[in-house]
Amino acid sequence: MSASASDRSWVRVCDGARLRDGGDGVRFEWVGPGRDSPPTRLAAFALRVGGRVHAYLNRCAHVAVELDWVEGKFLDESGRHVICATHGATYEADSGRCSGGPCLGRGGLIALRVEERADGVWVEEAAQAPED
Repeated sequence: MSASASDRSWVRVCDGARLRDGGDGVRFEWVGPGRDSPPTRLAAFALRVGGRVHAYLNRCAHVAVELDWVEGKFLDESGRHVICATHGATYEADSGRCSGGPCLGRGGLIALRVEERADGVWVEEAAQAPED
């Protein structure tokens, strides 16, 4: 089930130039509903990999902890995988799919709808919780 157009809003995260390919990500708060509660603020991040911007909830699929070990440090040395600083779970940065470590078999990162526009990077907030 998808949210209707009236349930959607877009919020600006940052200037597009702030996200360097394979570099640090930008943390932000994504406003979305809890499964059985009113809207809540959830930690999220945006990063650029392969020339494209991606955005995810900042939550490991293995254990619900934030991924970055220092604010904005989400990628491994290759710049292609998001790595959880707590347990070493790795995710493909361009899809969020688990690629190694304790997250195997537990899905992946929860992707957010993101657009890069002339005036910056924008993420959609919706009245419905994102799918796991």
